[in-house]
Amino acid sequence: MKKIILAFSAACMMLATVAQSTKIAIIPEPTELKQGEGSFKVTTSTQISIGKDEASRSIANELNASFEKAAGFKLKVNAGAAVANSIQLSLLKSEDKDLGNEGYRLAASATGVKISANKPAGLFYGVQTLLQLLPNEIESKKVIKGIAWTVPSVSIMDKPRFGWRGLMFDVSRHFFTKQEVKEFIDDMVRYKFNMLHLHLTDDQGWRIEIKSLPKLTEVGAWNVKKTGQFNYFSQPADDEPRNYGGFYTQEDIKELVKYAKERFVDIMPEIDVPGHSLAAVAAYPELSSTPGKYKVNSGEPFMDWSDTGFTALVDNALCPANEKVYEFLDKVFGEIATLFPFEYIHMGGDECAKNFWEKSDQVKALMQRENLKNQHEVQSYFVGRVNKIINSKGKKMMGWDEILEGGLVEGAAVMSWRGMEGGIDAAKKGHEVVMTPNSHVYLDFMQSDPAIEPPVYASLRLSKTYQFEPVPEGVDPKVIKGAQANEWSEQVFNTRHLQYMVWPRSLAVSEIAWSPKKTRNWNDFVSRVEDHFDRFNFADRKYAPSMYDPLVNVKKGEKNKLLVDFDSELSGLDIHYSFDNSYPDNHYAKYDGTSIEVPIDAIKLILISYRNGKPIGRMMTIGIDDLKKRAEKKKK
Repeated sequence: MKKIILAFSAACMMLATVAQSTKIAIIPEPTELKQGEGSFKVTTSTQISIGKDEASRSIANELNASFEKAAGFKLKVNAGAAVANSIQLSLLKSEDKDLGNEGYRLAASATGVKISANKPAGLFYGVQTLLQLLPNEIESKKVIKGIAWTVPSVSIMDKPRFGWRGLMFDVSRHFFTKQEVKEFIDDMVRYKFNMLHLHLTDDQGWRIEIKSLPKLTEVGAWNVKKTGQFNYFSQPADDEPRNYGGFYTQEDIKELVKYAKERFVDIMPEIDVPGHSLAAVAAYPELSSTPGKYKVNSGEPFMDWSDTGFTALVDNALCPANEKVYEFLDKVFGEIATLFPFEYIHMGGDECAKNFWEKSDQVKALMQRENLKNQHEVQSYFVGRVNKIINSKGKKMMGWDEILEGGLVEGAAVMSWRGMEGGIDAAKKGHEVVMTPNSHVYLDFMQSDPAIEPPVYASLRLSKTYQFEPVPEGVDPKVIKGAQANEWSEQVFNTRHLQYMVWPRSLAVSEIAWSPKKTRNWNDFVSRVEDHFDRFNFADRKYAPSMYDPLVNVKKGEKNKLLVDFDSELSGLDIHYSFDNSYPDNHYAKYDGTSIEVPIDAIKLILISYRNGKPIGRMMTIGIDDLKKRAEKKKK
C-alpha cells in the first residue's frame, strides 16, 4: 500500500511539473490565443524552414542564436519547402488583412511550429512569442543541459494596437556605450517595442558627433565624474579633470541604426533645444543670451525649482533672437537628418527657463519686431523657426508638450509628458500625439517605498503604470500614434541600475501599447510578470521586485498620535512588522487591516511581506522621524 501511495504521489508531481512547464505567460498578451493538447519538442534534428528572402534568414539566425546560447546547438536553416519536425517562417503570398504590417499567426502542434505574416516584422514578432513559449531557460546566456525544449500546442493570432511602441533612453545625463545601447535594443524587442527615442543632448552632455561643429563633442561631451545624488553634487573645482562622458561618432550612429532596423526598431533622435542646452553653450558660448564662460554641468545645482515653476541659475538656453543660433541648428539638424532614416526629429522644447531671455536686449528687440506678447510666444517663435529647419531637411518635427505654449506650429507632433492634457489639446487640434505622461510611464521615478529606493522626487508603482490608457475619452484615436515610457538617467549611473528601473514597468507599457484594451487584467498580468522574473534570472537581467513591497500610509490620529496602515499591490500577501528594532519574520505581528498606533518611544518601523509562509518582499526600515514627516505632508 505504501508503494502505491508513493507511486501515486510521484505521478501527481509529474503531472504538476508538466502543467507548470506548459503554462503560457506571454507579454504582451496576444490578441487571440487558444491552447491545445500536447507539445512540440525542438531537438538537434529540428529545422528552421524559411523562404528565399534575406529577412526571413536573418530572423531565423536570431532564433538560432538563442538556441545556441541556451541549448548548445544550432538548427539547420532550410530555404525551400517546409519539412516535418520544423519551425516554419512563412511570408504570406496573399495579404491577411487581419494582420497588417506587424501582426502574425503562430500555430504549434506535435509535428512543428508555423509562423506566418504579411511582412518580415510580423515574422520577427512571432519569433519573440515563440521564445516566450519555450522554457524560461531559453533566455540563458550559457548552455543549460537536461532541458526539454518544448513548445505547447497553441494557436495564436496577434497584432499590435498601436504603431508607436516606444522607450526613451536618456544617454545624455550619463553616457552609455554603443554596446550598451545595443543590449537595450535587444531587451526591448523581446517585448515588441519598435521605437527607441534617443535623448542625445542635455545640460550634462552632447552625445553625437557633428562634424561641422567639432567643439560639441570636444567640449560638450565631457564633465566631472561625481558620485552621490544628482542635483546635490558639490561644485566642481577648476582643476578637476573633465574626462567623464563620451559620444557616438557618426559611424557609431550608422551602426546602431542598422542594428535597430534589423530588429524592426526605428531610432528617433532628440536634440533638446532651446533649454537643456548647457553642453552646447559650453562649446559655443555665443549661442546664449548672455555670452560668457560656461562649463558642462556635472550634476551640481544650476536650476531653482519650486512648486510654481523654475528659473535658471546658469543660462542654459539658446538665444531665440540670435541668427547664429539658427545657423547652428541648420548644421546640427542637417547632419542629424542624414544619419537617422526615421521620419521624425525630436527638438525637445521642455523646461526652458526664460529668466535670462527676460533680461536680454536682443530678445526684447525680437519681441517688438515680431509683436510677441510674452516669453511663451518667444519660445513659439523659436519652435516655428526650428520646425522650418527640420522640414527643410525632409523630416517632421516632434517636441515635448511645452511646444504648445504660445501656439503650436502647423505640422508639429506632440509628445505629452506633463500628464495627458497637452496631448488632448494637441489631438483636438488635429496634431499627431504620442502619450507619455509622467503620471504613469516615467521609469526614472521610485517604484517602491522611498526608504529602500534610490532617491528621486516622485514615485510610480507598477500597478499605476498598468492603469495607463493612451487614448483619452473624446479624442480621435487616429491621431494618437501610440505610447512610450521614458527612462531619464540623472540617477542612473550604470546598466544594472538601468535594467532595475526599466523592468518590470516596461512590461506594463508593452502590453498597453500592443494588446487589446479589453483584455487587460491586473491579476493575470502579475501572474505572467512573475514568470518573466524567472526569465530575467536566466538572462541575468536585473529587475525591481517592488510589487511585493508593502505600501506604507501614515496619518495623525487622536491626540496627535501617529498611525500607520499597510497596503499592497498584490492580493495574498501577509505583512509582518516590528517597532522593537528587530527584524520581523512570519512569527511577528501581522497587519490585520486596522490602523497601528506607533509606540511613543519607537525609533524605527521594520516590515516585510510574506506569501504562503515565505518571505517575498524586501525588508524595509523606516525611521519614526520619516513617518512623522510623511504624516505632516499628508495633513497639508
